[in-house]
Amino acid sequence: MSQNQPQKLIAGANAPLPTDNISIRILSQNAIDCAAYRLTTDGKVRGDGDMIFYGQTRSDDGSVSFRGHDSDGFFDVNLSAQPATIEKIALAFSSAQTLSQVGDVDIQVLQGSQVLMTCQLSSAGRNEKAIILAECYRRQGSWKFRFIAQGFEGGLKPLSEHFGVEIADEAPAQNHNPAQSQPQPINTQRPINTQKAGNTSQANNPPPIPANPSINLSKITLTKNKSSINLKKRDDFGKISVNLDWNQGPQSDKSAPKKGILGDLFKQHQSSGIDLDVGAMIHLKSGEKTLIQALGNRFGSLQSAPYVCLRADDRTGQVSGGEWLDINGQQWSQIEEVFIFAFIYEGAPNWEKTDGVVTIHVPEQSPIETRLTEGAGNLPMCAIARLVNQQGSINVERINQYFKGHQEMDKAFNWGFSWKRGRK
Repeated sequence: MSQNQPQKLIAGANAPLPTDNISIRILSQNAIDCAAYRLTTDGKVRGDGDMIFYGQTRSDDGSVSFRGHDSDGFFDVNLSAQPATIEKIALAFSSAQTLSQVGDVDIQVLQGSQVLMTCQLSSAGRNEKAIILAECYRRQGSWKFRFIAQGFEGGLKPLSEHFGVEIADEAPAQNHNPAQSQPQPINTQRPINTQKAGNTSQANNPPPIPANPSINLSKITLTKNKSSINLKKRDDFGKISVNLDWNQGPQSDKSAPKKGILGDLFKQHQSSGIDLDVGAMIHLKSGEKTLIQALGNRFGSLQSAPYVCLRADDRTGQVSGGEWLDINGQQWSQIEEVFIFAFIYEGAPNWEKTDGVVTIHVPEQSPIETRLTEGAGNLPMCAIARLVNQQGSINVERINQYFKGHQEMDKAFNWGFSWKRGRK
């Protein structure tokens, strides 16, 4: 077999892995929620730190991490850094749809830019809503990869319980839009094992790991039919983080397999890539209105008005994790509304093909996401969502409307700013 020809595995087959850094890419025709579970000899996780998914994208020691999107995601695994007690790393996904509705799923195992092996999970006639795709496992001091394709018709709950994870019960959300049928789950991002590498004060006395960790893997997706959710009033919402991310595929190596999402669409911009920018218009209770965006270096402030801050701008669109905007939830009582938008600073406008997604992270709440996939024509500006203070609660409302530019968006929502052309 040619060195450059990847090995194709059928279900049940296995192949050796290099004991080094590898990436496992999972591609699907529709959105799926991927997860990795680090397992001991009994086939169970030790704690929340052994779970890697969209709400917790790194293991507690950082040796397994997730990047990308729910239709093109990568698990980066440092096999040599795995704890001695970890015997397997299982890779799985769940969906609200059956596999036959999701469509075929492709798996690639890469070392750097080289594809070592490929697997295809056929969706024909399969009604499961959760699948164990594959696993990396130890065998006689080395690591191997096995294509599994085992399904669970009950979805996420039996899948996670199979690995020793108890899915937390979900109570109906309080004070939410009647059209919103999604529950308001509990915290999904607080690992039970809080020990960090290099912390010598805890190294000899790590906190105990519960035998049956409990974690809630649900997320809330805002759509046209379920367009808002209300988060119950609290004295302190903590730091609220808003992430804008989009699918760039492999960036650093031209020989890496590409799904053709941006490289094909924006050939005239391949040297610099497409640049999406996130921003916000803020209305304070005092009546003050202000703008946060990278254009004009208006980065804001978290500790003083307007209590909203844009993190360092990703000017290439190639930084893993996309762009972030933070809101000081301790000062939510000072804020009337935060209006979140994004625009294509460089590159041809084609929101659907960017596979863009905005995710709002509120402590002790599940992630709230909305996808930027409905833009048409040549409209580079997207009004994404509003966070409105309703007597102390946070009402998150999906907008997803597209405009020619800042001025047209401002006029549509009556903000009253004066606009002029600017550059970063």
